[in-house]
Amino acid sequence: MITKEQVEHIGWLARVNIDEEDAFEFASELSTVLDYFGQLDGVDTSDVKPTYHVADVMNVFREDEPTGSLEQDSILANAEEIQDGYIRTPKII
Repeated sequence: MITKEQVEHIGWLARVNIDEEDAFEFASELSTVLDYFGQLDGVDTSDVKPTYHVADVMNVFREDEPTGSLEQDSILANAEEIQDGYIRTPKII
């Protein structure tokens, strides 16, 4: 059972002001949630395989293999502005 003092301490840690009336209500609600988790702890899951993802998804990435790069001239042909062999862009800062 969660006490009012524990709720107030949790509120202090979270930097949330909890008045005394709400502290009693939150203590009851948190105790109910923790009791539910206690029930879940009692369930036998020894025959259940671990689930890392709910959908049966496999890694679909290709192998990382180096390939040839584009020629500088063909890349610069599409640029609006060129300066010293590079694409000139507007100053961001």
